[in-house]
Amino acid sequence: MSLIYKIIPAALWRAAQMQGEFRGAPVDLADGYIHFSTADQVRVTAARHFAGQDDLLLLAVEAGGLGNDLRYEPSRGGALFPHLYAPLPLAAVQWAQPLPRGSDGAHIFPDLAS
Repeated sequence: MSLIYKIIPAALWRAAQMQGEFRGAPVDLADGYIHFSTADQVRVTAARHFAGQDDLLLLAVEAGGLGNDLRYEPSRGGALFPHLYAPLPLAAVQWAQPLPRGSDGAHIFPDLAS
């Protein structure tokens, strides 16, 4: 299983569950694809784009089931990030876990090895 990760406000996840799919956060809708991170990238993504934010969830998504709509594309720094050019089917989400912040303000991640 090859997992990719999405950090999402809990309210957007609840809305996606009611709609049966996730079409993206505002930044995703503006860019035309859903931004994901690999396990090696997601902590930097949290620090860079979600610093100070509470009520977030971390979604683990099975990349293999997303087909050709998932593309790994270079970011500004040249690293390849997963981008989904379609709505995310909820069936591809393996789990969703809270992403709380510790006393230092940094987000506390679950074990991403599984």
